[in-house]
Amino acid sequence: MSLLSVSNLVINIGAARPVDGVSFSIAAGECFALLGESGCGKSMTALALMRLLPPGAKVSQGQIEFSGTPLLTLPENRMRQVRGGGIGMIFQEPATSLNPVMRIGHQIGEALALHEQLQGVAARARAVELLTQVGIPDPVRRLDEFPFQLSGGMKQRVMIAMALAGRPRLLIADEPTTALDVTIQAQVLDVLDALRRKQGMAVLLITHDLGVVARMADRVGVMYAGQLIEEAPRAQFFAHPAHPYSIRLFAALPDPARRGGHLATIPGNVPPADTRYTGCRFVDRCTEALPQCRESAPEWRAVTSDQKMRCFLERSTSEKKTDTEKVGSDEATALQGGQAKNAFLAVANGDTATEDNDDAVEPPLLTVNDLRVHFPIRRGLLQRTVGHVRAVDGISLQLRTGRTLALVGESGCGKTTAGKAILQLIPPTAGQVYLNSQPLTGLSVSELRPLRVQMQMIFQDPFASLNPRMRVGDIIAEGMRTLGLQKGSQEDTTQRIAALLGRVGLGAEMASRYPHEFSGGQRQRIAIARALAVNPSLLVCDEPTSALDVSVQAQILNLLAQLQREQQLAFLFITHNIAVVDYLAHEVAVMYLGRIVERGTTDEVLRNPQHPYTQALLAAVLPVHGPVAAVTRLNGEMPSAAKPPHGCHFHPRCPHADVACCTTNPPEVVISATHSARCLKLKN
Repeated sequence: MSLLSVSNLVINIGAARPVDGVSFSIAAGECFALLGESGCGKSMTALALMRLLPPGAKVSQGQIEFSGTPLLTLPENRMRQVRGGGIGMIFQEPATSLNPVMRIGHQIGEALALHEQLQGVAARARAVELLTQVGIPDPVRRLDEFPFQLSGGMKQRVMIAMALAGRPRLLIADEPTTALDVTIQAQVLDVLDALRRKQGMAVLLITHDLGVVARMADRVGVMYAGQLIEEAPRAQFFAHPAHPYSIRLFAALPDPARRGGHLATIPGNVPPADTRYTGCRFVDRCTEALPQCRESAPEWRAVTSDQKMRCFLERSTSEKKTDTEKVGSDEATALQGGQAKNAFLAVANGDTATEDNDDAVEPPLLTVNDLRVHFPIRRGLLQRTVGHVRAVDGISLQLRTGRTLALVGESGCGKTTAGKAILQLIPPTAGQVYLNSQPLTGLSVSELRPLRVQMQMIFQDPFASLNPRMRVGDIIAEGMRTLGLQKGSQEDTTQRIAALLGRVGLGAEMASRYPHEFSGGQRQRIAIARALAVNPSLLVCDEPTSALDVSVQAQILNLLAQLQREQQLAFLFITHNIAVVDYLAHEVAVMYLGRIVERGTTDEVLRNPQHPYTQALLAAVLPVHGPVAAVTRLNGEMPSAAKPPHGCHFHPRCPHADVACCTTNPPEVVISATHSARCLKLKN
């Protein structure tokens, strides 16, 4: 018998239908994953199960039964008992879901008082037990802290503890690991899976991350434009995705085998929720559409005994095995010229036939020597400096024209601060930065202004970095105007803006719109167009694909690779996504607590990691295909940069640390001409 049964669920917001006829069931102890792009209705479905729909939204059709009880007709006082007590929920944004002015213990205590009738000492003891259960170190101290004192991974685990406080039989996890580091993601998923197996709890997992689905799910439901379009057991789905949409999701994944090539993308966007359909909802984005796809909506049909989809296409098993590869290769052939592609592939795959000569005659575009950024800690009435946050603590690197250097590491390791300090957006405490052999450190604002033309930054959150009160055309023109590059008439500027929008795959008519009128992927393209407006030679890309759907991520990666190929741009690519690094980067620098602990070519660092931290990062990556390896996860949290450990900064979390690691700062050990690491266990 199913623990949860959803039948023909329809949600209306005025004329819009974000959820339109969804049906599925979840058994006790089972993990069912809802997979799809942003805007397809996944989160709205989850909110309907909890009867927490936003104002204006209502369930107009369908049934929801939990443990045999119809939820849609329950009185609100009984529904409160179901929320938390029967169904728990982990919301997508823990930072906005936790009360910022209440201590962690108080917030967990509210759930315990409501569902367990626990107060005082008993509630505190149970809260400590819950925090221990979800892997938070020093739980007694954490109970008395506020959310802002916790890392992103800790906040997510506090949300899990609160959801588990009522001992729910069903846990709804809405994007529980979006934008988390791979190490923290692995810890959170391990906690969820262990609790599910131990307590027999069912899980509804909502995500767009295929790696998370491969790690957690028993069954998968693919959602598109308000409907489920494919359903299958996990193994069957990952071995033989059937629907054209599912196949293209797999084809859009970054893959080292396609390095330098073109990732398959899904043209267009998810249709608006107020769209009225006569045929298949995916027809306008499907390259295999048949005439009947526009005339009538496909019904469910069986692909195998345990897999079904909404599609008119018939596929044999052999076709399904190669469909993903065919999608990628067809797009590569259609969208890239042979000679340009081969030349770029040679560079991207490390063909250094001509690079040695380049090194001899051409200096690096960017050189960073012993860069440090220390922020003072001020306390007391007189605000005296009592210490420093060592955000960046002596990094050195080089980047040549037309190359990509990936700076990877966990949140809080100093990657973004380093990127901003390199561009002199933050004044460095010490060290030197050279752009085309010209020193940048120590220059005044007026002296830096003409050099801004050569270096630009793409920020992590394009919505926050784009002025919401300015039209897109004005946003792009602002940099040209500020740096004195806006020449000619207004008509010339308009044409320049139209050309830039076309360059990043947007229409010229979009110049008159505001940022809120675009999707996340489109806003990221606007941010790229703004950076390109001044013709830079260096782009610092700060997590430009973080939290994007795989299809949108593929579009952005294709665009960046094409821009680099055609304009010989150099990228300093800040990210924690190892798959993106493997696809795009030429060199990798691994950063931990303000220091670079390993550097080398992409193949050297990712195929032959030498530092224990690099090994832990790679071990935490969730494979989409094949079994998840049984590895030792990286435990604990990164220490505070205000009080970094003595000796090797990584030694409190390193399984190989000894007494020497606690006292000695490891020197750089040269492994090859291009590969080095800082670890006392390595020998020159």
